[in-house]
Amino acid sequence: MPTLPQALPLAGIRVLDLSTVLAAPVTATFLGDFGAEVVKVEEPGRGDFTRGAKAGARSPYWAQEARNKKSVTLDLRTGRGQDLVRRLVPHFDVVITNYRAPTLRSWGLDPDALHALAPDTVLVYVTGYGLTGPYRDRGSFDRIASAFAGLTYVTGDADRSPVRSGYSTIDYMAAYLGAFSVVTALYHRDTAGGGGQVIDLALYEAGFRASEDALTSYATTGRIRERMGNRNPQIVPASDFTTSDGRRVSIHAGTDALFRRLATLMGTPELADAPEYATRAVRAENADALYTMIADWAATRTADDLTKLLSEADVPASPLMSIADIAADPHYRERGTLVTVEDPDFGELSMVAPLPRLSKTPGSIRSTGPALGAHNAEVYQGVLGLSPDELAALSSDGVI
Repeated sequence: MPTLPQALPLAGIRVLDLSTVLAAPVTATFLGDFGAEVVKVEEPGRGDFTRGAKAGARSPYWAQEARNKKSVTLDLRTGRGQDLVRRLVPHFDVVITNYRAPTLRSWGLDPDALHALAPDTVLVYVTGYGLTGPYRDRGSFDRIASAFAGLTYVTGDADRSPVRSGYSTIDYMAAYLGAFSVVTALYHRDTAGGGGQVIDLALYEAGFRASEDALTSYATTGRIRERMGNRNPQIVPASDFTTSDGRRVSIHAGTDALFRRLATLMGTPELADAPEYATRAVRAENADALYTMIADWAATRTADDLTKLLSEADVPASPLMSIADIAADPHYRERGTLVTVEDPDFGELSMVAPLPRLSKTPGSIRSTGPALGAHNAEVYQGVLGLSPDELAALSSDGVI
């Protein structure tokens, strides 16, 4: 019989999400996927940016990124709103925010102030440049962080201007770093009696951590990593090729063993032993000629046929997948990388599943993004003990 899943691993952990767009709230989403109770604080009447252009609406984006969250409204620009936040903080295991340092100081939500209020709470500050350093007061978004981290500089073709990633890659990388840091801090608190602590995560740091050996290479040789398009100067062959049906297929045969398989598949096994191609180092020196041969061979087959042929020969390959390709792909569905959930506004809605996959305690989607302020009474009355009259007064005054 299959092993039944245990209780979600973060059940009992309460998270206050005081953030917007995008790394910080997604950090909270990841924690919610694995059982944390997440309370999302939103601006009254408008709500979070990912709700869409219409104030207070529910977009498909919101349905995914605010799943497993509760929504309360609160105007953090008001003194009464800031007081309510400070009253809420001690009731939570984790507080996540991404407002700029000057704003946090003016609202009394800076690390020193919150740690004094709740010494056992893990405080997560996801800011553009971190809480220290000469740029600490600057704002940032994924695009800016990508530029500052060096990712944009190395992305694109050598003879063209740099381009950013097509997705908000750094936001999501930072969210995973943020979730990892929360779990690490909670483990330290709960197993070593270490109390709460401040997590200071700069948005650009997630992108910089992905820069491979760029820094160590520069430090030892002075070499600056430049744009190489689809090629990797150290791993040849590894690039994308156009097929007979006008699609593109990515092929990686950069090790000696993989290149031998590819050469045999191409009907030219002798290439694997040729002096100019026998090792990774010499292939890098003769990349142009080799890539021409592979491109000519790939152009004689459709993308699906080429991928099948390469995969059967155990050479890693994949078509360049659009989101339409992904939505129709059987592997995504059968593995459960994407799932379909029932949403009150959108009906059956496909979205990214909780990741990563855990064998005993997998994540789950228990609800999609909530209506604006849907949990005001539950949180303000249930957690803070406010009366219905107090709640009504705060609402009429625009505080919540």
